[in-house]
Amino acid sequence: MERSQTVVQPGIATLLPMTEAIAHRPTAPATAAPHRQYTVALPEPTSHLFEVTLAVAAWSAPTCDLKMPVWTPGSYLVREYAKQVQDFTAWTGDRPLPSTKQAKNHWRIETAGVNQFTIRYRVFANELTVRTNHLDASHGYFNGAALFMYLPGQEQQPWQVTVIPPHPNWQVTTALPPVTGQPNTFLARDFDTLVDSPFEIGTHALYDFTVRNKPHRLAVWGRGNFDAEQAIADIRKIIAVEADLFGDLPYEQYLFILHLSANNFGGLEHKDSCSLIYPRFGFQSPDQYHRFTRLVAHEFFHLWNVKRIRPLALESFDYERENYTPSLWFCEGTTSYYDTLIPCWAGVYDGRTALDLFEKDISRFLLTPGRKVQTLSESSFDAWIKLYRRDANSDNTQISYYLKGELVSLLLDLAIRARSDNQRSLNQVLQKMWQQFGREERGFTPAELRAVLEAVAGFDLSAFYAAYIDGLAELPFDDFLAPFGLRLKAAADDKTPYLGVKLTQNGDRADIQFVASNSPAARAGLDAGDELLALDGLRVTATQLNSRLSDYQPGDRVTLTAFHFDELLTTTAILGEPQPTRYQLVPMANPTPEQQALLAGWLQVEAAEIFTH
Repeated sequence: MERSQTVVQPGIATLLPMTEAIAHRPTAPATAAPHRQYTVALPEPTSHLFEVTLAVAAWSAPTCDLKMPVWTPGSYLVREYAKQVQDFTAWTGDRPLPSTKQAKNHWRIETAGVNQFTIRYRVFANELTVRTNHLDASHGYFNGAALFMYLPGQEQQPWQVTVIPPHPNWQVTTALPPVTGQPNTFLARDFDTLVDSPFEIGTHALYDFTVRNKPHRLAVWGRGNFDAEQAIADIRKIIAVEADLFGDLPYEQYLFILHLSANNFGGLEHKDSCSLIYPRFGFQSPDQYHRFTRLVAHEFFHLWNVKRIRPLALESFDYERENYTPSLWFCEGTTSYYDTLIPCWAGVYDGRTALDLFEKDISRFLLTPGRKVQTLSESSFDAWIKLYRRDANSDNTQISYYLKGELVSLLLDLAIRARSDNQRSLNQVLQKMWQQFGREERGFTPAELRAVLEAVAGFDLSAFYAAYIDGLAELPFDDFLAPFGLRLKAAADDKTPYLGVKLTQNGDRADIQFVASNSPAARAGLDAGDELLALDGLRVTATQLNSRLSDYQPGDRVTLTAFHFDELLTTTAILGEPQPTRYQLVPMANPTPEQQALLAGWLQVEAAEIFTH
């Protein structure tokens, strides 16, 4: 497939010539060469194999252990990156060294009497996500945790990386500083930095621009309807707003890597860069484009919140096992709250759009039964076994710390603003966390986070924590929205009696995707994975179910026919009362000047924009 050549697009007035931008990038002195040097080659991209060589010098121990990370910071799941490793060998000169595998991600080499040696292995890379590796004829992309091994006890040493592209016109882009005089060679001050610095290799388009006199770079792989000029203008606004919030930009340069794919969506934060993946034709409609700007705002916000302001459990990464913390709701949920506000504050979209986005998230939250089962702190702690390992029952038993954390942050912000007449807010919490923990990168404890929240709020949060973070009380949205002249309204546009199933149409099959706990369908014995065949003896499809149910009344008894483990099942269900399918944030009639002022200060818009909508 054709890929764009390296260009700085004309017509973007804010972009620097590429040579000027590169001149601003720090370089590592040639004399800083470490004793641990990686070489990454891509001789046959269509094989999807990265060929990795690690040269070790000045060695004196009788054995050498190497370990592969099992997870990567920012994505809290043990992903077993070692499963993609093959052809592991060790050599000193032309002589092979004995090596054995000690565990799933652990190799040991016999190095008695050996001063220097080389390890070689290959990594299969055919998974295009922000947290894995991908290599094909069009480009190469890798994350350090998914490609590089480390020597236990030597993680703090510098690591040098040289990339050997397969073609002369392929370029190498990363946030790591280049080593002077050595082409495609970069220096990471320690293994954490190496893991934190993804690489894009190929003929991707490159755009350079400045914000606050600091160079920024956008690398774009793939084709679609992405408008670089518009996107960079809005990215610059987002950066400026976040810089104002925290007071500075804590890096020398920053890199955005954007992959345009068929339908993937996601991002992964790093200290000096982020990786984004987005549908290639997802930039034209306003809703789709706003989703992209929220993604940018979210991942960029992380360079402060979680990459530098991080829980004590994540202060020193243990790459071999889970790193537990109950505070991911603040790391991810608070960031999700701000990713809706920041494009609004930046003028990328208006205040009504921000409220529409909040109401969609509130609807998703209130339509998830698991909010009554799993607390927010438990959701944070159990991320490793639940969030990324969803099954057909997940919505019944768990709630995302992204989603509930966003809405708890909303309530906290509104409470602080209402009690201080907008003089204080969650902004001051983040600023205080940045000054107290982020600048020095000292991990915070849950108690320290709560202390900062209470110091800014000016009131005790014991009851709030007990109810909404460590407890299962319903979030009282109206109580917190009222001072801002808003209320939550259940949309009354669906009078369909409640059955409690979600169907998906697979060809001629109407497959049950989800059954809500304690619903009529659950009490009737239907399960996710069943094939629903008929309602009261007449065939039903996924698209027909709601319209068929609308012919009935709550309390009616219906006969359901399904295949359950390939066995014909006929059962009855008593339909329940209609359930809301969405919620709306609506302005109150005749809001007071105080309510209008609070809303305007929160969204940083004119109150009339909301109250006359």
